[in-house]
Amino acid sequence: MSGKARHARMSRRGFAVTALSTLVAGGAVAGAALAGAEPSRSNGKGKRATRELRGMWLATVANRDWPSKQGLTATQQRAELITHLDTAVSRRLNAVFFQVRPTADALWPSPYEPWSQVLTGTQGKDPGWDPLGTAVQEAHARGLELHAWFNPYRIANHTDPTKLIASHPARRHPDWVVPYGGKLYYNPGLPEVRAFVQDAMLDAVRKYAIDGVHWDDYFYPYPVAGQTFDDDAEYAKYGGAFPDRASWRRDNIDRLVQETAARIKAVRPGADFGISPFGVWRNVATDPLGSDTRAGVQTYDDLYADTRKWVRQNWIDYICPQIYWNIGFAAADYAKLLPWWAGVAKGTGTKLYVGEALYKAGDPAQPAAWQDPAELSRHLTLAQGHPEAKGHVFFSAKEVGADTIGAMARVVADHYQQPAMPPR
Repeated sequence: MSGKARHARMSRRGFAVTALSTLVAGGAVAGAALAGAEPSRSNGKGKRATRELRGMWLATVANRDWPSKQGLTATQQRAELITHLDTAVSRRLNAVFFQVRPTADALWPSPYEPWSQVLTGTQGKDPGWDPLGTAVQEAHARGLELHAWFNPYRIANHTDPTKLIASHPARRHPDWVVPYGGKLYYNPGLPEVRAFVQDAMLDAVRKYAIDGVHWDDYFYPYPVAGQTFDDDAEYAKYGGAFPDRASWRRDNIDRLVQETAARIKAVRPGADFGISPFGVWRNVATDPLGSDTRAGVQTYDDLYADTRKWVRQNWIDYICPQIYWNIGFAAADYAKLLPWWAGVAKGTGTKLYVGEALYKAGDPAQPAAWQDPAELSRHLTLAQGHPEAKGHVFFSAKEVGADTIGAMARVVADHYQQPAMPPR
């Protein structure tokens, strides 16, 4: 979910600062819920608060949303982070998905991985404060849930291991690393990699009162024409029981999901575990169980992520597919994908949240539908007809604040006038 837009697949990828004393009712009610109290009223009009997730992604990879640039002082970084949280409150959101492990690094003091260079400009350099700890504390003070967003396998957005700090696990274990598509990845086919990335993520789950663990859409990397992800040795060693390499790769990701889910529940039972995959599992032309789409990427076949299975088996608490297309988009129509995902989630116990491409609103490179400030509001109206849809998450924080054509303001005006607490 790095904020990139592609034709047939999108990877997700002056604020009005609101003082604590003037938080909107939604923030106050959600705060009561976080404190363990069920509110008896919601808005002074006799209506109880609804259960609906209203979230935004706060991306740190490549300084996408925060910090605005590398090398700011700790005071400046903290002030920018607080501004994003205050903006979420002003938009009547109730959850923030904060990217704390963008590239095999950390936005908290981790014994497993180095400090992220997005903070200071130098990987491994202590920024002088604890961004994740501060985010949890300040989000909860504002009645917001704070979900820690991790990327399991991406190491770097380049292919030069010597650019990594000397103590980096990828340099200490070069056999764990696969270069592909101009980036470095941990190899999902190695059991020791699967254990390590869990340990690295679970460190944050153990230390902080986070409300959720969140993954984006990167499992095995998106396919790059003419390149091969080299896991021949691992497949030869571990893949003998599987009919083909694709089945073995899917099993590797299935194991990561199941093992992580179990460990989260053991460490922090109240935290949700959710995943935000690319919006198409499989096209119907590939599989009759698939969606009526013609997407150029299918998570099952290309990322080896059986996202439908995770929902149907109730391995995760929520699924948040990135349905990053407009209503009527020929290859992947929002109005077709939403009911498909609702059908997948129906009766499973896995909550469905919908990933929304706010970043496309007003972008002149996008189709005409995205020039209409009402497009996103229509998405939420459609979702009201599907009870499985328990909320929406907007990509991403920078656009939630800037809102160049008023698309977010229209969502708030049309749908977020009453307060809501996240589903639990």
